[in-house]
Amino acid sequence: MQSAKQKAADAAAVAKEHVEILRAKTQEKAEKAAAPTKEGREITHERRKAKEAEAKMKMHVAKADHAADKLHSAQHGGLCGIGCNHHHHGGGYQDPVVGSAVAPAYPPTVAPAYPPTGYPPGWTAPK
Repeated sequence: MQSAKQKAADAAAVAKEHVEILRAKTQEKAEKAAAPTKEGREITHERRKAKEAEAKMKMHVAKADHAADKLHSAQHGGLCGIGCNHHHHGGGYQDPVVGSAVAPAYPPTVAPAYPPTGYPPGWTAPK
C-alpha cells in the first residue's frame, strides 16, 4: 500500500516538475521576443535554465520525502500519521522532544557498582 502511495506521489512530483519547466520555457520565449539585444536573450536563457534546475531540485526533494515517509511507515508498522511523536510504543526509549535542551541518554547510563578507580572492591592494581 505504501509503495503505491509513494509511486503516485512521485508521479505527481514529476508532473509538477514538467509543468514548471514548460512554464519556464514559455516565459523564456516571451522574454526573448521582447529582449532587444543578444545579451538580454542570453540572460533570459540562463534564467530558464535556473528555473528548470530549481524544478528538478524540488522534484528530487519531494521524492526523498516520499521515500522517507515510506521508510517511516514501514518501521512503525503503519501506526504513524503525519507528525508522529512515537508515543504508541509500549514503553522504554522514546524519541526526544524536538527543541528540548537535553536529549535522553540511550542506552540509559547507570552508575557502576564499584568505585571510579577502575577496579571493583577488593581488587588492586597490578604491580
